[in-house]
Amino acid sequence: MPSRCHIAIAGCGPAGAAAAKSLVDLGFDVTVISTPRAYVACEGVSARVMGAFKQLGFEHALATLAAPSQRTVEWNGERSQANWEQLVRRDQLDAALQLDLKKAGVRLLDAKVGPVNETACGISLQYQNPHGSDKETASVLTADFFIDARGRNAPGAAQQRMRGPETLGLLQSWQGEPEQARSEIVSFDSGWIWLARFGDGSRYTQLSLAAEKIPPRQQLSDFFGSVLAQCPAAQAYTENATQTHELTARSATAMLTAEPVSSHSIRIGDAAMAVDPLSGNGIFQALSTGLIAPAIVNTLLHRSNNAELAKQFYRERVHHAFMRFARLGRDFYQQEQSWPDAAFWQPRQLWPDQVPMHEPPRPDRVLVETRPVVCDHFIEAREVVVTPDQPLGVWHLEGVVLAPMVRRLLAEPGTPLTPAWYQSMGVFDVVRQQALTGWFTQQGMVSPG
Repeated sequence: MPSRCHIAIAGCGPAGAAAAKSLVDLGFDVTVISTPRAYVACEGVSARVMGAFKQLGFEHALATLAAPSQRTVEWNGERSQANWEQLVRRDQLDAALQLDLKKAGVRLLDAKVGPVNETACGISLQYQNPHGSDKETASVLTADFFIDARGRNAPGAAQQRMRGPETLGLLQSWQGEPEQARSEIVSFDSGWIWLARFGDGSRYTQLSLAAEKIPPRQQLSDFFGSVLAQCPAAQAYTENATQTHELTARSATAMLTAEPVSSHSIRIGDAAMAVDPLSGNGIFQALSTGLIAPAIVNTLLHRSNNAELAKQFYRERVHHAFMRFARLGRDFYQQEQSWPDAAFWQPRQLWPDQVPMHEPPRPDRVLVETRPVVCDHFIEAREVVVTPDQPLGVWHLEGVVLAPMVRRLLAEPGTPLTPAWYQSMGVFDVVRQQALTGWFTQQGMVSPG
């Protein structure tokens, strides 16, 4: 590693924390500037999030995740209980992430970030004590690179490449009697609601509604109550419970930023792409961009010859992930057919497009191309296999480089994938051979059986 560089990160949610820890592990000096979340929220996370926390060594963050609890879905007149999730209070998670970063050697500043200026050599930013007076003089921090992880409301977020139907989330927290932990998603004519309950009796409700249907702030509380009254499932969660915080209105519109990366800055998490909460992947996608960012930063600072390749890699990855989550949400919206002409449901069942979530196999469209990949914490150009369903390319499968085998299969169609064939390609492990055969079969390159 060349001379140590200083990275400044604004925001300490999952995205900012993942980037900070990964950059420290690469030998960078990292300063994270953040202020506590201004509202109370709860989220459900999948096993993939827990796996990422384990990979990062976030012991305190892991400790905030509740035990897996059942999630009920009432959608299109049907009720299912097929899935489980782990609930987490965001204020507790954010505090735990700071403890994990402090343990890792990250410098933490409790401050509000002001203007950020990018120069030919790096960045300078102003920050100020959030509890100080408005007239207090701002301090200045200089760094080699800036990572914006301040979420949907990050400055410049209004400059968007793509934006979904305008959606507002109404969040409310409650306290009731202790009961078994669980969560629930329920659809109704003007939107949908997510309900969560911890074993200690604390409860959370989040309504997702068309933004244009929301009344003025002074009428918001009565409006919220009237909507809850129309939903029996919500009434079951909130009856005999007391509101513990003020009702909060937050944007829940899917947004893709116009430019997620420059020579000395990068946007990650919701500052780069904010997905519809219905996708259920908010924290996971935030972690994903936070884990990719260090390779981009490392390349931009230490391998300038690959700078444009690194920017291309990140732009493509962010756009691809955004479209994947958008189509995932669209397909779930389309499953709800109880109100086909309703103002809330119709636009969300058509956005962002009608391209299938997964493209069907097309062996004639399996190609070997040179694309950017993450290689030893840098972005490098490598031969990958591009398919209709993986347009960015697949480099490895089961630890095996795919391109040489695909090139040979394309040159010798109909070749039987025998153990001897795999051994000639340097693959001797039987389990890997079986996995590779399964993948080639899925692409239509070889016949089943």
